[in-house]
Amino acid sequence: MTAIPSRGAERLLGVTGSLRLLLVEDDPGDALLFEDLLTEVRPGVEITVARTLAEALEGIHPGLDCVIVDLSLPDAQELDALRQVLDRAPDTAVLVLTGLADTHVGVEAVAAGAQDYLVKQDVDGALLSRAISYAIERKRADESEKQLVEARVVARENARLERGLLPVPILKDASVRHHTRYRPGRDRALLGGDFHDTVETGDGTIHAIIGDVSGHGADEASLGVRLRMAWRTLVLAGHEGQRLLETLDAVLEHERWGDEIFTTVCMLTIAPDRRSARVHRAGHPRPLLFGPDGVRALPEEPRGPALGLLPGLEWPALDLELGDAWGLMLYTDGLIEGCVGDGGERLDLEGLLDLAAAAHARGERGETLIDGLAAEAERLNGDVLADDLAVLLLSRGEL
Repeated sequence: MTAIPSRGAERLLGVTGSLRLLLVEDDPGDALLFEDLLTEVRPGVEITVARTLAEALEGIHPGLDCVIVDLSLPDAQELDALRQVLDRAPDTAVLVLTGLADTHVGVEAVAAGAQDYLVKQDVDGALLSRAISYAIERKRADESEKQLVEARVVARENARLERGLLPVPILKDASVRHHTRYRPGRDRALLGGDFHDTVETGDGTIHAIIGDVSGHGADEASLGVRLRMAWRTLVLAGHEGQRLLETLDAVLEHERWGDEIFTTVCMLTIAPDRRSARVHRAGHPRPLLFGPDGVRALPEEPRGPALGLLPGLEWPALDLELGDAWGLMLYTDGLIEGCVGDGGERLDLEGLLDLAAAAHARGERGETLIDGLAAEAERLNGDVLADDLAVLLLSRGEL
């Protein structure tokens, strides 16, 4: 734009001040008066004057703090000038100038998006300075409110989408109780890199899985959902054991964004008579088995490596006799990686076993049991557990 400055504005162009203003005013006398009034109370101000709307639109840039628009211009009338300025400078405060006979237009301008209006004949330096400051602060407040509303809308939409991705177990056998707890490590999130699912197939077999994608951000949460859905699809298609894990490993290889991404998994298959089970572990923590005589961790072996590490590996199975009353608790390492006291020692499996044995002896079962274990792990840690946490408890009989 070829700016047409007033005499006072010529003295200030190129000087970095506390305010950068664009005055859209076709009357040189009014522009000069505006300049003199404002510089008297705000000596550091930088003002550029445009005599037409076209010059103003050409001169608008992101560094402006405020645009002051006379609503009577040779190439635009009343609100047309305001609308074009607002379109060109949506993030800049806009103040309009009117005559005594046009105060109603000023009110309409504020309704149309201007931050304030001034009647030319009533302006003095102090009033002008306050009006500009008010317009700028009101614009900032409007933008902050707009961003807050947008953030709330996005958060509600994200929460709705995440809730839709959380698993709903397919379990018809009322004799088997199913309890889960899930808490992502990310703030204000519903999903993390941990995942779990439970499916009872047509022959009465109950399949369960719990997994942990390395890391705990949004990308890991997305990958965890994809792996869980792939697992459910494979189970419903009749796959299990080694064949299922091989296919899940291939899915991970194709879906991950880097070769360093791996996933630990513990997969449980409970026989239709509910008296035996088969367990596959791929680099995952050892489940806990609750029985009439107490609590124990499943053996360290047999097991296989985490998914995504090496192709062509095997994941051997562990066969369990369960009896009439039992409980099997699968969990991710977020439950056992918290510290115990100030020494930096971790809870680990041994500490979890102690907590579970004490809770079992007190008669805690189901939700009370797993909620209590998570709460005690946090108490010992001295703070909220940092990693994603998932717990899946299946039980039958008095356990």
